[in-house]
Amino acid sequence: MQKTLDGDLIVEAKPFLKWAGGKGQLIPEIEKRLPVEIKKTRTVGKYFEPFIGGGALFFYLMSNYKIKKSYISDINKELIVVYKTIQKDSNKLINLLNDFKSEFIPLDHNKRKEFYLNIRDKFNNDLTDFDFNNYSSDFIKRAAYIIFMNKTCFNGLFRVNKKGEFNVPFGRYKNPLICDASNLKAASKILKNTKITAASFIDSEELIDDNSFVYLDPPYRPLNKSASFTSYSKFDFDDENQIELANYYKKVSKKGAKVLLSNSDPKNEDENDNFFDDLYGDFIIDRVYAKRSINRDKNKRGPITEILVRNYEV
Repeated sequence: MQKTLDGDLIVEAKPFLKWAGGKGQLIPEIEKRLPVEIKKTRTVGKYFEPFIGGGALFFYLMSNYKIKKSYISDINKELIVVYKTIQKDSNKLINLLNDFKSEFIPLDHNKRKEFYLNIRDKFNNDLTDFDFNNYSSDFIKRAAYIIFMNKTCFNGLFRVNKKGEFNVPFGRYKNPLICDASNLKAASKILKNTKITAASFIDSEELIDDNSFVYLDPPYRPLNKSASFTSYSKFDFDDENQIELANYYKKVSKKGAKVLLSNSDPKNEDENDNFFDDLYGDFIIDRVYAKRSINRDKNKRGPITEILVRNYEV
């Protein structure tokens, strides 16, 4: 879908992956807290998102604001394979996904499970370390595997073990949307001029300046041991990493960048847990409501608070 914004053609797209912790539901709260000049001009000079994940906010902003330059990255290389493929070869990716769809959909449940497990085995048996400086057609098959598994696995999770092997069981969907061709094409247009890298958040620091808006959405700090879900990649994100991220936040703030961070609110479990209040005590911390979507107990999936930390007034 396309529309115009101040005479410029804007393409509308949405996330192409289901993603644990996706920010779709928080977008209204985030939009209220965008920097004043962005809301006034509906323009962003440089946009950075170093934990891109499913990209809910990225696609929303790219679809509704004028972003002059955009930079996205993630330490999850498999995820970046998908973004790179959609950027460069969306048509070939769509063709392969449609092939998967035509084979998968007519099958009964048992045959579908067998098909899924076969794709998962192919994925896990070829854990190639891609050279992101030299994009090749090898990315396409890998990206297709990832999207297919994401659309047909249990709860649409992306979870890997320490070896980097995808280990999510098969899901139960009557008619999964394996290939959303129109959205993939729109996403490809949005990503066309976006800088995409497989990297740690730290690597973006040198590119950020006082014309930048930075959104940080790291793996959330677990509210408790049973709520832990940080395995988006084979690397954990523990409290030491959260502290490292807070130091990064302070460094880019000193460069004049506008920075917004989201994370879990430990006070949901322990009102005396001031971990983030202490880490970000020099900044503005807002608590907003979100619905917990990943919990073994469905009765504990109700509204809870999350934090939004900003270094600017609104």
